[in-house]
Amino acid sequence: MFRNVLVLLVVAGFFVSCNVNKKMDKPNLESELERVSYSLGVTAGAYYLKQGFDSIDIDAFTAGFRGAVKEADLQISQEECNVVLQEFFNKANERQADELKKVGEEFLAENSKREGVITLPSGLQYEVITEGTGATPSSTDKVKTHYHGTLIDGTVFDSSVDRGEPISFPVNGVISGWTEALQLMKVGSKWRLFVPYDLAYGERGAGEEVGPYSALIFDVELLDIEK
Repeated sequence: MFRNVLVLLVVAGFFVSCNVNKKMDKPNLESELERVSYSLGVTAGAYYLKQGFDSIDIDAFTAGFRGAVKEADLQISQEECNVVLQEFFNKANERQADELKKVGEEFLAENSKREGVITLPSGLQYEVITEGTGATPSSTDKVKTHYHGTLIDGTVFDSSVDRGEPISFPVNGVISGWTEALQLMKVGSKWRLFVPYDLAYGERGAGEEVGPYSALIFDVELLDIEK
């Protein structure tokens, strides 16, 4: 992360240092140097916004920028700058994590009020679509299932139903929410699971579609316990 920031600063600094006295808000952009320099500025600004810098003190930024480019005495050493930025990113990540958790928590809290939804002590919620009459698997069993997984906004991220192919796996070889639910289901059952992030893919998420701290919804049909 810091390497990318520094690369932008060093490269942009080479061009800007050649022409630091020009008006910065509306440069002429007539020469290649001006266009490239302006493009680097736009790229750097967009990058900072994505990293959580929703506002920047331009005067302080410019002072630090010029100090680094001209190798002048810095008011904050490079080592201290790294600490300042690391602390900022840590706080930004914590805020983002809290916001993502809140989305799932609010959904599950509201969902728990619906008739037919059962909330377990772990936080896992389920709704019985079809109640089976067969055996119930243990944690060491291997089961055959059909499933359809979505985000809480309805986006499908994985589905054996759509593929038309049931899947087999050990009960204890999947996410915690599934492991818990399968040991309560009977063969022939179809349940809708509402899985909190900590019983799903946690703080990292999975793949491109399941983001960090995502609560998930699964329709799970227990087809068989395989010997």
